[in-house]
Amino acid sequence: MRTVKEISDLTGISVRTLHYYDEIGLLKPTKKSDAGYRLYDDKALETLQQVLFFREFDIPLKEIKAVMENPVLERNQILQMQRKMLVAKKERMERLINSIDDILKGDNKMDFAIFSKTEVEEMFQTMIEHMLIVQDQVWNRVTVNRAEKKATRYYMDEFHLLLKEEQTAAYSVEIWKRFRKWGGIPTAITQNVKDLLSSREVENIFENSDFVLMLNQAQGDRAILAKQLNISPQQMKYVTHTEAGEGLIFYGNVVLPFIDRFPTDTELYCLLTTKPEEVSKP
Repeated sequence: MRTVKEISDLTGISVRTLHYYDEIGLLKPTKKSDAGYRLYDDKALETLQQVLFFREFDIPLKEIKAVMENPVLERNQILQMQRKMLVAKKERMERLINSIDDILKGDNKMDFAIFSKTEVEEMFQTMIEHMLIVQDQVWNRVTVNRAEKKATRYYMDEFHLLLKEEQTAAYSVEIWKRFRKWGGIPTAITQNVKDLLSSREVENIFENSDFVLMLNQAQGDRAILAKQLNISPQQMKYVTHTEAGEGLIFYGNVVLPFIDRFPTDTELYCLLTTKPEEVSKP
């Protein structure tokens, strides 16, 4: 494990910038020491590498975060695209150098096309479009199933990531609205409620949702959710400092507190749990 100071010395990135990356969720520390200091492992360094590759193209941090966190894109896919972008940048730099050499020789061709960054920008856009292609495939499946009079259950984990990029957000909301009419049953799952609520599209999501299951919420999120879903202070107690399996269910106009003590000694629990220390249990 390395401290934030050691990461700064290794990469040349200021401690202040690393703290900011943590604040916006772009590069979270692997863990914190007992004294509260940020600690980073090799996997965190790999993430930082990918961030720095993108920063070579002056891509906004918000867009970098959306691409890197999107479950549709695997790490190697991102690296392959970054390599293509770097090669394109290298070729552009060589054209610029050649142009300067020509000017120094007295042969100024007045070629302003060499300043264009369109090729690199289009490559980045390709990654965004890849997300949309996956969603198109989902919609095609819904259409086929409807013709066969079958329902389609569509589960989207880390749903807040699909709402970060304008194009995928608009498309996700459109799917959400149309699914029910075509026999689709979309289910969105997220632990990052603050990111979800920061999207301009979140009202459309809630307005077209029949069922919401809410577990324990952070203080900052509770205030926003209370306003968004008209949750009373009494009801809010069920998602404030509660244990696993406790929360609120929203179904139409009904708000129902629940406690679900799922038995942990079952095979089904071992299949469903996301706690690494429990996955290997028999």
